[in-house]
Amino acid sequence: MRVIVYVEGESDRDAMEALLKPLLEQKREMGISINFRPAFKGDRKKFILLDVPLRAANTILNDPHSIVAAMPDLYPKNKGFEHKTFEELEAGIVKIFNSALQRKHAGDDDRLRERFKVFCFKHELEALILAAEEALRQRLGIDHLEVTWQIPVENQDHDYDHTPKRIVKKLFEKYGQDYEETVDAPLILEKSDYRDIAEKCPQCFKPFVEFLESLQPENRSSQSG
Repeated sequence: MRVIVYVEGESDRDAMEALLKPLLEQKREMGISINFRPAFKGDRKKFILLDVPLRAANTILNDPHSIVAAMPDLYPKNKGFEHKTFEELEAGIVKIFNSALQRKHAGDDDRLRERFKVFCFKHELEALILAAEEALRQRLGIDHLEVTWQIPVENQDHDYDHTPKRIVKKLFEKYGQDYEETVDAPLILEKSDYRDIAEKCPQCFKPFVEFLESLQPENRSSQSG
């Protein structure tokens, strides 16, 4: 089985590979390949919302042993199409995917639709960093980390100053450092237990972890016919 998870950037890919390393290795030993792919052109969120559903339809139709997942940031809202909540984001992406299947005369096959999944970071990857309080404290090199953000961390909102990435950047600035997402996100999350992070991010990240944990080697005979 091959699972492709599209994320917005290289930092998202590297952070997910670092945080989920034990789970990814466990699934690899079961014959399940899970790969994170960053958007590679244009507006990265729009790429995930508008382009990935079309790519997913082609991939799933051409490879009966594949699953494709889209995992953009929820922030900023209304990019690509109107959405503010995860439910609205999911509905818009699935609509594009279903339309692609219909154009290929495959819209009536529920088995195909089941192999396309939608998740998101709420509101950004950095929500997971805020949930990784101990690893974040160590990275900042401080003795005590004062929590000034919403708990649970996924309760941040779309306001620019309240987004997880903005909060993380301000924390680094407070202690005389610059937040480099491609470096700091993987370094912080590799020192964290993905199960703990999932429990602290139950709204959107935990369902993604549960999806990965539920993956089982496929019964190839069920693909015939």
